[in-house]
Amino acid sequence: MSAKNQKIITINKNAKRNYSFSKTFQAGISLLGWEVKSLRESKIDIKDSYVTIRKNEAFIIGVKIDPPPSLKNESTDPLRSRKLLLNKKEIIEIQKNIQQKNLTCISTQFLWVNNKVKVDIAIGKGKKLRDQREDIKKRDWQRNQDRIFKNSNK
Repeated sequence: MSAKNQKIITINKNAKRNYSFSKTFQAGISLLGWEVKSLRESKIDIKDSYVTIRKNEAFIIGVKIDPPPSLKNESTDPLRSRKLLLNKKEIIEIQKNIQQKNLTCISTQFLWVNNKVKVDIAIGKGKKLRDQREDIKKRDWQRNQDRIFKNSNK
């Protein structure tokens, strides 16, 4: 897929900090009309979202899509479970990892791909607090190293 056909709607920044990922998937998602309208305006929060498997179907839970102002009075559920569109092989692989290896499956980003909403989901293991601190130290050291090299080349 070319990068010009993709436009990121939102990224789950907490996911990269709190989990180490082993495998990623890109899934379609079943949405209602008003949800697509809200996604065009980026009124979405995926901070606490995760994927679960029920009756051999994948669902994403915890995604909050705010309804547009025209639907504020109607009964819309911004936190409803939404079905993910995955192949049977992918669903089985996710289910095995979640059950056997004590891993979790979370959403990392929502994006437009050729005018269709896609979700990037990843299988990951939660990081301990010390692992998070090590990542911060590595990132700071890399930033300082880049700054030193940039100044030494002038």
